[in-house]
Amino acid sequence: MKLLKIFSMIALFIGVLNADPIDLNGSKNGYDVTLKSEKSLVVGDNNFYVTLAKDGKPVTDAKVKAKFFMPEMPGMPYMEYVGKAKLVDGKYKMLINFSMSGTWQYHLMFKTADGKVHKLRSSVNL
Repeated sequence: MKLLKIFSMIALFIGVLNADPIDLNGSKNGYDVTLKSEKSLVVGDNNFYVTLAKDGKPVTDAKVKAKFFMPEMPGMPYMEYVGKAKLVDGKYKMLINFSMSGTWQYHLMFKTADGKVHKLRSSVNL
C-alpha cells in the first residue's frame, strides 16, 4: 500500500511538471486571435491573455470577454464562469476560475470598434 502511494505521488508530480500552459490560435472574420494562459491550468484562479490582430496590426480598441462552462451531467450541476478582459501591455487579460477539473468549453467574444461581435468556440482540459 505504501509503495502504491509513493508511485501515485511520483506520477502526479511528473504530470504537474509536464503540464503546459494553454496557447491556442485561431482566426475569425479576418482577425487573428491568440488565447494563452500564464501557466498550466489549475482548479481555482487562472490568468488568460488574448491578443487580437488584423492585417498583422494589433487591435487594442476591442471589448473582450469569455464564458467558460461545463454542461450539466448526472449528479453535477451546470457550471459557468464569465471573465471580462482589460487591456494590459497590449494584451487583453482576464481571470477565470475553474471550480473543478475536467473539460471546459468556452466562447471567446470580442466586439470591435465597428460594433460587430465576433465569437470563437473551443474547449480546454484541466
